[in-house]
Amino acid sequence: VYTLIRTLPALIRGTIYMFCIFTAEFTAGSILSVKELCPWNYERSRYHIRKLIRLDYAPLWFVTGLIYERLILSRHG
Repeated sequence: VYTLIRTLPALIRGTIYMFCIFTAEFTAGSILSVKELCPWNYERSRYHIRKLIRLDYAPLWFVTGLIYERLILSRHG
């Protein structure tokens, strides 16, 4: 993803990473929930979507995406 968005500002890149993480978590949770195997359940959170993702985690995933971007870039020079 980084190679496609590297010229964009960090605010936009972080938002894209956040949406990618939410999409992966929602998709994985949906698939696991079919067999009742999903290990997380966010129903106690006020900001959950179908008990699978928490919108209040958005800042965390935003920052996490940018941190991983830096970690990967530092390893590949």
